[in-house]
Amino acid sequence: MKTYIGVDIGGTKCAVLLGDEFGTVLKESRFPTADVTSTVARILDECAAMKEAAAGSAVSVGISCGSPLDPVRGIIQSPPNLPGWDNIEIVKLAEERTGLPAVLCNDANACALAEWKYGAGRGCRNMVFLTFGTGMGAGLILDGKLYGGANGNAGEVGHMRLERFGPVGYGKQGSFEGFASGGGIAMNARTAAIMELQKGKNTAYCKSWDELDSITAKSVAEAARGGDETAIRIYRQTGEMLGRGLAVIVDVINPERIVIGSIFQRSADLLVEPMRQVLEEECLPASLDVCEIVPAELGDDIGSRAAIVLAVMRDGGAI
Repeated sequence: MKTYIGVDIGGTKCAVLLGDEFGTVLKESRFPTADVTSTVARILDECAAMKEAAAGSAVSVGISCGSPLDPVRGIIQSPPNLPGWDNIEIVKLAEERTGLPAVLCNDANACALAEWKYGAGRGCRNMVFLTFGTGMGAGLILDGKLYGGANGNAGEVGHMRLERFGPVGYGKQGSFEGFASGGGIAMNARTAAIMELQKGKNTAYCKSWDELDSITAKSVAEAARGGDETAIRIYRQTGEMLGRGLAVIVDVINPERIVIGSIFQRSADLLVEPMRQVLEEECLPASLDVCEIVPAELGDDIGSRAAIVLAVMRDGGAI
């Protein structure tokens, strides 16, 4: 049986995994992300340890990391959540240390591949995966293969401007990410809470000025489910803006399925109705009729399985 080494690099934690062709994790090592020198050294040490543990069955390495990066040359290029990671030749380093072929891919694309192979996108030839977590990014599976674009930057839907003014995401005010992300929801909710506090009122998710910095998408969702009108309004607006962003994707790409992760998985009950209303107003009916919009299936395992699937597809020559 062949085995595969996966590396999942995040802003706060990293994982190095050994898995099989089905994305099943056989062995793992997880550790905090520290400074670039020590973290890269730890990643390489763990890759070598996984190869040794595999007893000759490991055949390739898959590395998932946030953008920007150069997947063709295998270089991490200063992602905002990884300060100091400037032009790190991670593929070259991993190949030199393990003697195995390696591949680098941004995390949204890697998660798209994982959901396509193992999760909610199984059986599709044209699928879009949306992260909808801390940020908003997309991975595109078109005609049965990952589409990266001219230089690997395809799918950066979070950068689309939906309104001239609005919460900031992806360095752009009123962007899709600004409205439809964990950070964007918290930003919108914080503004709404300030307005209430200035009027001598409060919200269920923020009862005093001291609580402003503790507002999260999760706490706002809990308040909405408890009947808080401000929280309900925040999530309705989020659902509407999610629908506006999805409408562009549906009309331009014409996918058969859109798989949405993270916040959508946990809060679909608050988002689907306003999202669907906007989609029906904005989309070409023929395109919307053939497109399912579903939550991701892999949950908290998606990062691990995404890293492993990269190694599986590197071995098969698919990426």
